[in-house]
Amino acid sequence: MTDDAAAPTCLARPLPGPDEQPAGCAAARAVDGRPLHAAALRFYWGPMDCGKSTMALQMNYNHARQGRRGLVTTRIDRSLGPQVTTRIGLAHEAIEVTDDLDLRILVRDTWAEGVRVDYLICDEASFYSVAHVEQMAELVDSYDVDVYAFGLATDFRSCLFPAAQRLFELADSVARIQVEVLCWCGREGLLNARVVDGRVAREGAQVVIGDTVDTADTAEVRYQVLCRRHYRAGDLGPR
Repeated sequence: MTDDAAAPTCLARPLPGPDEQPAGCAAARAVDGRPLHAAALRFYWGPMDCGKSTMALQMNYNHARQGRRGLVTTRIDRSLGPQVTTRIGLAHEAIEVTDDLDLRILVRDTWAEGVRVDYLICDEASFYSVAHVEQMAELVDSYDVDVYAFGLATDFRSCLFPAAQRLFELADSVARIQVEVLCWCGREGLLNARVVDGRVAREGAQVVIGDTVDTADTAEVRYQVLCRRHYRAGDLGPR
């Protein structure tokens, strides 16, 4: 991916002093001590309620505790605010990702302010654009910034989100979060059903905020994790 701006100096790397020669690739290390060119793009996915945002905040805590510095980003968090929130009550301020936000520029601007960036935590990554995913990959490959993305794989129609598909294609590693989510019948919950007026919706916009009122037709919207059998049947279980 190309950038119209001039090629930036990667401020995550220690710059040589006036009497020093640049270190060779094998010995080069970032200011946080990790070998250069060891950064990775990792995608953690799962259905609703499996603890994606909780894991994102835990990942941020673990890295910060070891002296690494990072940025936390999100898009369309359940709080509708610039923060990462979880269903178990955890929360952390975050940068809201918009269509015109370039993650590379975000990192470069942060470096320009004298603040180191070793990693990005990207929550709700399935709602990002494909361009954002390309930017994540470039941050890893050209800037040696680790990127940890967390999100859904499929939408309410059981189709891959475009950003999730691109993450499956580009990520160095992809891992399904191993917290089991159950359908009402006790089987493993796999799919995120959109429920409108008490029925499983099969058509509509790909992204609609749940537990709200759709102003277009005043229909109550919520989401429920179902096994494949009951998703296909549209069976929401005992009322």
